[in-house]
Amino acid sequence: MYINEFIEFLRVQKRYSERTQQIYRSAVERFYIYIIGVEGKEELESVPDKELLSLLTPLNIRSFIASNLDNGNSARTTNLMLSAISRYCRYLVVQEKLESNPMDMVVRVKEQKRLPHFYSKDSLQEYFSTPVEMDYKSVRNRLIIMLIYATGMRRQEVANLKLSNFDSARKVFKIIGKGEKEREIPIIPILFENILLYLQCRRNSYPNCSSDSFFLTDKGAQLYLNFVNNIVKEELAGLKGFDGKKAPHALRHSFATHLLNDGADLNSIKEVLGHSSLAATQVYTHNSFEQLKKVYLTAHPRAKKGG
Repeated sequence: MYINEFIEFLRVQKRYSERTQQIYRSAVERFYIYIIGVEGKEELESVPDKELLSLLTPLNIRSFIASNLDNGNSARTTNLMLSAISRYCRYLVVQEKLESNPMDMVVRVKEQKRLPHFYSKDSLQEYFSTPVEMDYKSVRNRLIIMLIYATGMRRQEVANLKLSNFDSARKVFKIIGKGEKEREIPIIPILFENILLYLQCRRNSYPNCSSDSFFLTDKGAQLYLNFVNNIVKEELAGLKGFDGKKAPHALRHSFATHLLNDGADLNSIKEVLGHSSLAATQVYTHNSFEQLKKVYLTAHPRAKKGG
């Protein structure tokens, strides 16, 4: 099937992560399943590629959009699926299976702009100032929260982190991020101290462990994505100042927002976050403006009540 060839192209040529490959495959398969009316992807595999190609029309894609919105999917989710379908169509055009990309004739769904959710400095400072038990689980969980906030690592980067990524001499992490892009992240002193504490605790708790995984589950296995999610939820649940969604990306957003508010330049933040373009990083300038507006409305004499 062309879908399988497309996913192989993403894996080998584009070096997309396994999760990204799954997202792209799911989007294309969901489109076909809706248009054809089959029960699932098992039935889809019996449909000839030639017939599948004929279904890639602007009219069918618009119908798919309407169906998604009617079923309660957000504009953002729908547009993410459209991006995957468009990438698939571009691949087929290059392979000379399609004459043109039908997505060029389709208008994307308008999305409401959302500012990245982040936590306040005071809330995070209060969390880190509370004592932590010296058992492996407690030390590990505290370090994961600190690591994401101090380095801006993605959830997947934390889960895939290796002992060999830690350069103790230079005090940096060597990370392989999205698209197999390498970057180095400096380690601040307080984080370095906690890493050394954690590694000692890891050796004591798992003396016979030969795994290169930096973090281990309670059973000594490599972390998985939902495990990282659960740690963040567990650590921040019920604490003052951590309203809204408790997730790794909120800590990453906090890292970027606080750096920008404290005067770090956008290009430096872009490099540490591992963004491929400056446009992805510029979203944090909106948070900085909101912070500036809040200070202005609080401090300016003519902005105060009765001023």
